[in-house]
Parts: sequence; C-alpha cells; structure tokens
Amino acid sequence: MKIDRLVSIIMILLDKERISAQALADMFEVSLRTIYRDIDAINMAGIPIRSTSGVGGGFEIMQQYKIDKKVFSTADLSALLMGLSSLSGMIRGDELAHALAKVKSFVPVDSAKDVELKVNQIRIDLSPWRGNSNIQPYLEMIQAALQENKLLTFKYIAHHGNRTVRTVEPYQLVLKNSHWYLQGYCHQRNDFRLFRLSRMSKLQIEEEIFTPRDFQKPQLDFDDIWETMHTKIKIRIHKSVMDRVLDFSSYEDFSPDGEEHYIVDFPFLENEYHYDILLSFGNKCECLEPLHIRAEMKRRIHDIAVLYENK
Repeated sequence: MKIDRLVSIIMILLDKERISAQALADMFEVSLRTIYRDIDAINMAGIPIRSTSGVGGGFEIMQQYKIDKKVFSTADLSALLMGLSSLSGMIRGDELAHALAKVKSFVPVDSAKDVELKVNQIRIDLSPWRGNSNIQPYLEMIQAALQENKLLTFKYIAHHGNRTVRTVEPYQLVLKNSHWYLQGYCHQRNDFRLFRLSRMSKLQIEEEIFTPRDFQKPQLDFDDIWETMHTKIKIRIHKSVMDRVLDFSSYEDFSPDGEEHYIVDFPFLENEYHYDILLSFGNKCECLEPLHIRAEMKRRIHDIAVLYENK
C-alpha cells in the first residue's frame, strides 16, 4: 500500500463530488481490488467515505466532513502557510506537519505560484543565531507534556542566580521578544509562574498526570506599566554604537553632537538590567544626567576596574 497514493486519493475526493472506483483504478494504474483496499484504509484513518452504486455512482467524502476549498482566499492561504512554516521550524511534530500539509492541499493548482510568491515575501525564522542548545529539545518535551497533561520537573536559575528545583504543571508555551517561556502552575510556589527556557536544566517529563486547573494567562503587555515607571536619561554616544542604541530608542530621541556623537534621550529603569545595557556600550557611551545615575555608573565602572587590577 503506497502512502502517496492514499494521500492523492484523499485530495481527489476532497476536490471532486464523486468518482468511480474504475476511474481511480485507471488513474493510478492499479486493480479495482487495490482501490477498494485503499478506500477501507482511508475509512479506518477516520475520513468517512461513502459509496453509491448504479449509474453515476462511486466514492465520495461525506458532505458534512468536506470543506469547500474556495472558503480560503489566496491571502488566507498565504498567511496560514507563513505562520505554520515559522512554527514548524522551531516546534517539530506530526501535528504541525500534518496541518501544513492540509493547508497546502487547499491551494488551487492555478494559484500555487501566486501563493508561493506571497509566502516568500516574508520570512519568519524563530531560531536563534546562537545560544542555549537545550531550547529545541526542551520545546519538544514541553509540547509532549502539554498534550498529555504530565508534570515537568527541572532545575531553574531564578533572580540573582538563585538555584531552585521546580515541579510544574505546564499550560502554555510563550514566545516573547525572541525568548521562549513556559507558563505553568508551580507546586513550590503554589501559583502560576512564567519560566524562561534558557534558565532551565535537567528538564524531565514525569509519569504523573495532573488534572488541569483554571488557566491563568501570563501578563505579557507591560506598555502601561512601562510608561508610568520608566524615566528618560541623557546619554552621549559615539556613532559606532548608534545601531545598538536604536534597539531601545527611536530616531526622534537622537540629537547630533558634533560630527561623530549623539545626545540621546534614553528610556531607563534603575535596575540591574538597564545598568548592564549602559555598560554594554563600553567607552562609546557616557551618561550625562541625572547625576545620581551618572555617579552609580562611575561606581560600577570602578568596581570592574578593581576586579581586573586584582587579577
């Protein structure tokens, strides 16, 4: 039994109202007995095929199961293929592969080139340039645990480098700002938590199956909070780091300062993360104001210098 023939028969039945067994046999150059075996196999796979006898009879997929291909426009199909293709590059699995194949089956032959052109106009690659090699296998393990409602255990590096061991009920995989997270119910904290995959190690799927509880979605939109919490500081940068500073500021925040420097209104929170951002620009960036942040930058730079002097 050839799988490609079975798939072809399914596509033909989706496309046609009805087709005779003899027509299928002639099309694939096989015997009627082979076609009947193929139809039985397709039925067993869960696709309901009905046969009618007499003049004009043949095989057809039950109408309540069929989907009119015309329900999807070229733009619809392009968007679906684009989204599924980007996910299939990171999360491998039969479900995504099958979904991708099904969507492709709805593309009319005369529109195939147009759809392919539109899909290729935007490339979404969610895989990192480099980084933690555990991300890909962890994504697949978490996806398996999500499907089977199985507990996950892992070691986790929390804030300030604190090492913890967690047992978590998985509920959602989240991709935010090019980083993957797991939203789950943590048994150690008795609450929902968002865990960054790159901070996990020794991830394991447990045999215990949990009963899903009411799902609490993670808070992912911090725009309103950010607007009330952040402040603008003034930094002077060399033009050589302008491309990196633009990851945090817009062009409107830049003012020329001579031929090679800019004064930038830089969004800032007084925490480790944002101080580390300023330090990452090295001697190409100087904090001008406010004075207390400038003083703190000076202290941190001094501590770094002492570290190297001691060595």
